[in-house]
Amino acid sequence: MQPSSSHSQWLFPISALSCTPTSQDRSLHEEMYDRSRGIEFLYRLGTSIGLHSPGLFTAATWFHRFFMRYSMLDYHRQTVAAACIFLATKTEECGRKLKDVARVCQSKAKGVDVRDIPEGGPEIEEVSNQILATEEVLLEALCFDFIVDSPHADLVDLFEAHRVDERIEDYAWSIAHDSYRTPLCVLYPPKIIATACYVLSQRILDGPHSLSLDARVSPSAPSSSLPTPPSYKPSSPDASRFAAEFFGLNEADMLAVADALAILLNFYEYQTALGLANYLDYMTDVSPPAVASYQMRLYPSSADPMASAAAITQSQPPVAQNGTPVSVHGDNRTPAQASLSEEVVEKSTET
Repeated sequence: MQPSSSHSQWLFPISALSCTPTSQDRSLHEEMYDRSRGIEFLYRLGTSIGLHSPGLFTAATWFHRFFMRYSMLDYHRQTVAAACIFLATKTEECGRKLKDVARVCQSKAKGVDVRDIPEGGPEIEEVSNQILATEEVLLEALCFDFIVDSPHADLVDLFEAHRVDERIEDYAWSIAHDSYRTPLCVLYPPKIIATACYVLSQRILDGPHSLSLDARVSPSAPSSSLPTPPSYKPSSPDASRFAAEFFGLNEADMLAVADALAILLNFYEYQTALGLANYLDYMTDVSPPAVASYQMRLYPSSADPMASAAAITQSQPPVAQNGTPVSVHGDNRTPAQASLSEEVVEKSTET
């Protein structure tokens, strides 16, 4: 499966993460940590101003694309996140006033209620000017290419074609949300990411004694019958492999799925080490696929001293009562629970 020519310029090899503009001054682990914090801020800002889910995913993708071309030392992650959100409110026809975006941005940055931020004054004017100036650079970085596809749309198609346990939808939906806190959106096409989310959610639901991820992404479905030539179109694929057949993935695609799974598991392992997502212990117990070609770890195996608990301002998300992993930014609603085009506007942002 080849990405369309219009989007191929935005897909990079994993090795490119070691030579981003930021990498000249900071380590890979530090950059990945700051990217995840930037996306957390972006999610909270976008949700607070009522930007719908597709707009959030579009803004998050732009955020990662921006930092493939500009350094985080030159542009603060929060200002870039705000610029991405402000631009998304325009392209997604969910217009918000710059002043309102600046106020909510400042409230999130300071950790105070938006009502405590004055509607006018030099502070809001300065933040507004920073957002506008960064938006200009963002437009240049994006080459005015605003079209973004998300794995969530592919998951919706997949779930409509193949009914599964509702918990599978919950898991996959939440993992897809959290995938934006990693650079997966600039490494693989949405169908690869959607397949990784689906396969991982199947493995979590099936339990520790079920098929390994290697078996689930292997060229052919496990069988007790005589060996047959590898094929990605078995006559009766098991549930965890339905996505591969549905999206028509080939051998190279499945290796990419294995790499995406390894990155996701590396991310969750690090989040747990930082104490940010203790409810995901059962996910970090899943072994990554041995067939993954992904070698370098984007996140350290244990808590990085540079990202100690004292430096972390993010709050730990709640555990869903039904055991479903809540995405890091707090919205784990599935297609059955919330449409892609609707989001609740927080009362605190109403003016």
